[in-house]
Amino acid sequence: MPDKITTSYLRQLFLLVLILVLGGLIFWKLLPYFSGVLGAITIYILFQGLMKKLLDKGLKPWLGASLIMIISLFIIILPTWLIVRLLSSKIQKAVNNSEQITSILKEKFFDLETMAGIDVASNINTQEITSWVSDNIQSLVGTTFNVVIALSVMYFILFYLLTNTNKMKSLLLKYMPLSEPNVALISDEVSSIVSSNAIGIPVVALLQGVVALIGYYIFGAPDPVFWFVVTFIGSMIPFIGTALGIIPVTILLFANGQNLQAIGLLIYGIAVVGVTDNVFRVIIQNKLAKLHPLVTLIGVIIGVPLVGFIGLIFGPLLISLFMLLLKIYSHEYGEGEIS
Repeated sequence: MPDKITTSYLRQLFLLVLILVLGGLIFWKLLPYFSGVLGAITIYILFQGLMKKLLDKGLKPWLGASLIMIISLFIIILPTWLIVRLLSSKIQKAVNNSEQITSILKEKFFDLETMAGIDVASNINTQEITSWVSDNIQSLVGTTFNVVIALSVMYFILFYLLTNTNKMKSLLLKYMPLSEPNVALISDEVSSIVSSNAIGIPVVALLQGVVALIGYYIFGAPDPVFWFVVTFIGSMIPFIGTALGIIPVTILLFANGQNLQAIGLLIYGIAVVGVTDNVFRVIIQNKLAKLHPLVTLIGVIIGVPLVGFIGLIFGPLLISLFMLLLKIYSHEYGEGEIS
């Protein structure tokens, strides 16, 4: 800080504070739709190679961008919409019969109590459980408007990114207070991690879902395709994993009196589906960017509450970029070097 505060210094400080306040306000108001911004960045990174090939073949930028947006609709949006439709119809049916299902499970708890001598079922209020399920389903339906806006934001930004790639890169070089090599280093890190997570996480989840689906058919699970979708989604969620599908199906088999099948599926879920998670993850990570498990864990804990499901991709990226910026700072202002 200078010995004497000049008018120029005060103006600079005021401008910096104003930028931070306005930037924070904009981010705060955009936060409900920020997943759309991150979605646009994800699709852009995944398809930037294809966009370059289309431009090299002489296609107009707007036409190449339009083709990629249509492709993304069929690869990403349409399957997601079909999964949501399948889940919503099944969940609504479960909500309508939730009190009956809870009553059956309560009877099963009574049977277990008789053998174990523990009082659990008397504390289960079927009406409260039904009300809780209905309220949460209605809150999920209420997010439809936000999803539509987020998708609109995503495709608007994606079109701009695809048609103005060079302009965006020049703006980054102009306004980021970093040297060009460090900007390139950050760009490579973002592309590597986003590609790894955006491809690796769904592929591992799909493979685990297929292994679980085989078990559902072997042990006679009801509606195996539906539970395959649930397992696929659960596999992408840390701490929950394939248990989101395996445990409910096991309970349903017990409720239907298929005790041997239920025990068999539970063992299959732990011994087969659980083990394949490590196998598939190692194979996929060897072909994509490698992230330390601790970085992934902390990133997901931060990313999912912040921006929702897409935080599975950008949470670990946030942690990795933080560590990279520390290296860059050490390199430019200290005695360290970027390794």
